[in-house]
Amino acid sequence: MIPWEKIDAAKAVIFDCDGTLVDSMPIHYLAWHRTMNEVGLVFEEDRFYSLGGIPTHRIIEMLAHEQRVLVDPHATALRKEEAFLELIHLLEPIHMVIEVADRLRGKKPIAVASGGLRDIIRKQLNHVGIVDWFDVIVSAEDTAKHKPEPDVFLEAANRLGVPPEDCLVFEDADLGVEAARRAGMAWIDVRDYFESKRIPIPS
Repeated sequence: MIPWEKIDAAKAVIFDCDGTLVDSMPIHYLAWHRTMNEVGLVFEEDRFYSLGGIPTHRIIEMLAHEQRVLVDPHATALRKEEAFLELIHLLEPIHMVIEVADRLRGKKPIAVASGGLRDIIRKQLNHVGIVDWFDVIVSAEDTAKHKPEPDVFLEAANRLGVPPEDCLVFEDADLGVEAARRAGMAWIDVRDYFESKRIPIPS
């Protein structure tokens, strides 16, 4: 049961996107798997989930360095996002969290703050019909540092005009929860209430 007393106590609510508003993480991993195979990198599924919130090109840089494979991280990140968009028809909303946003919109400030790219975030929100619900959308392009650093949430709070300590974050990843903690914000971990179904990966 979502803790509404915690939501009611907040002056603003900030939602992560992937894995929080939309059940996109399994689809992202399908896109990752396809793209990493193309460039000769290995990215295990469990590690993918542990790095939720880190921008795509940063993860590719990390993997390429570790595995000593020469790739263009930005071009490969673009290809990965293209692969994701090819699969976006599989995207499902996380109704429990979207219902929270629906009840709050127009009543208190709400934002999306994500480590994803703005265009991809907006296309996902548009796919599930909620892109115009939010007062602010903050993406990877808007901050120099990313989760677990608190910058994306602090930027959302700043744009909403609400002190960080009065904000509540909805998150689904350890790095995102840590970012909320570092921002001085309360949080709700969506994983306590919703379990994403992993999609079988083609062999």
